[in-house]
Amino acid sequence: MERKNRYALITGATSGIGYELAKQFAKNGYDLVIVSRNHEELKNKEEEFKAFGVNVISMSKNLFSQDDVYAIYSALQLHGISPEILVNDAGQGVYGKFQDTDIHREINIINLNIISVILLTKLFLKDRLAKGSGKILNLASIASKAPGPWHSVYHGTKAFVLSWSEAIREELKDTGITVTALLPGPTDTDFFNKADMNRSKIIEDKESLASPEQVAEDGYNALMNGDDKIISGFKNKLTVAMTNLETDDMAAYRMGEMQKPMNEK
Repeated sequence: MERKNRYALITGATSGIGYELAKQFAKNGYDLVIVSRNHEELKNKEEEFKAFGVNVISMSKNLFSQDDVYAIYSALQLHGISPEILVNDAGQGVYGKFQDTDIHREINIINLNIISVILLTKLFLKDRLAKGSGKILNLASIASKAPGPWHSVYHGTKAFVLSWSEAIREELKDTGITVTALLPGPTDTDFFNKADMNRSKIIEDKESLASPEQVAEDGYNALMNGDDKIISGFKNKLTVAMTNLETDDMAAYRMGEMQKPMNEK
């Protein structure tokens, strides 16, 4: 392994796709700044990633809070660190019909999935534009391509992430900074548990869930290639292709049927 002497900043780095992405960067010689709310888990992962022979800085921050987002960059500036790569992985959903779900939780999800992402990216760009290099990987989802009954706020936030990523990619095309969106489908992580989604039909067949390792590998390779976006997995490519051919109301109906509770016909 060749040490890159460059930092990758990764949110949501202690579990799921974020953890596997952090591992990809560590294996490839990148120093890490890992961000998560769980202090104990962060310390465990910090030791694990250091075993690859890279430097690891862990930051226990709550990305529901704008102040915590600013605090990440303040701490990095204090140490003279300008990450070469930003991975906006942290994200959550909440399951249920919108009329029944908790609005406070949904506002937190919007703060996490959208506000923290655009804030971190704005701060990252401030650092990197003068240097003329950098790479950004934003976790969208195939949920970004269709309306999502039973998971409406999450689908809406991911549609924002994809649209905005494609827009700023165009704006940045002559700067040496690339923007890549990663679109996984249902993946074998703790996401569904956190979203109270274990009764949804979409995860009825656990065997069909993608592996986070494969999703991370796809995302890492697409980022390094400077691709605009990557739909991870053949089945998910087919799903998106089908969605692109449907009207919005047909896509919403089909997604509603896929995501409704297992006990509903």
